[in-house]
Amino acid sequence: MIECVANVSEGRNAAAIEKIAAALRLTQAALLDVHVDPDHHRSVLTLAGEPSAVEEAAFALARECVARIDLRRHTGVHPRMGALDVLPFVPLAGSPMGDCVQIARRAGARIAAELGVPVYLYGEAASRPERRSLPFVRGRGLETLQARMRDEGFAPDFGPSAPHPTAGATAVGARNALVAYNIRLDTADVGIARRIASAIREAQGGMRSVQALGFSLATRECAQVSMNLVGPHLPRVVDVFRHVRKLAPTFGASVTASELVGLAPSAALEGATRRNLRLDDEPSAHVLEARLAEVGLA
Repeated sequence: MIECVANVSEGRNAAAIEKIAAALRLTQAALLDVHVDPDHHRSVLTLAGEPSAVEEAAFALARECVARIDLRRHTGVHPRMGALDVLPFVPLAGSPMGDCVQIARRAGARIAAELGVPVYLYGEAASRPERRSLPFVRGRGLETLQARMRDEGFAPDFGPSAPHPTAGATAVGARNALVAYNIRLDTADVGIARRIASAIREAQGGMRSVQALGFSLATRECAQVSMNLVGPHLPRVVDVFRHVRKLAPTFGASVTASELVGLAPSAALEGATRRNLRLDDEPSAHVLEARLAEVGLA
């Protein structure tokens, strides 16, 4: 059994998101979760099932994204390089990472060949050491993609050497589980969120296994620290929350609320409650193992 956590560059057109989700429901994979964010202008769709079923569903999702999303009219706070921005495959239930690597490479080749979208392999499926990092592959997003692709060293792994006119490019990879987690602040000053993000991200000496960015949320009139918790040993969300809550006052802010994006392994949610994380909903709604059991995939 494997999981696929697709990041799609559409978070405002409810009809388009439903069409994409509907296409997935026609496949043999289980659609576990759909998270929609209008400020990020992004949706995260989580699939799981037998490897062949998930691979086929991932291509169906890619086809719908290319058909329904036009990046020429897309603006959002989250960096993105493609209509289907990121397509990672994650091993579950003892499946070997090597299976996900092979699936990522087949899916990437098919997306490029049949849809005309350039594909970059990342994570465990990367063809070059520097491309293991998703932030390296994405760079500053679509706005700089065409110029980067002129560099011979940044040629895609599959597909044309220029972005698709409406769908950009897609990063396809294999990785371990991660937790997407956001914390909102009592300020609209995005500079404060960015300074907190810089202080907590591992790459700059912060918390181990934490990647972080700062964003401005127009619909909520506040700033957000947006994080991915990654690595073979995921930190507990409650520990990350406590660290940010303690750190925020040194930058002139405080924490008001937080949210989990999609599903997370139960170990990362140990000790989490709606109250102690100031969550928008119950953490039990985000437990991966529980959702798999609900659809008969435990």
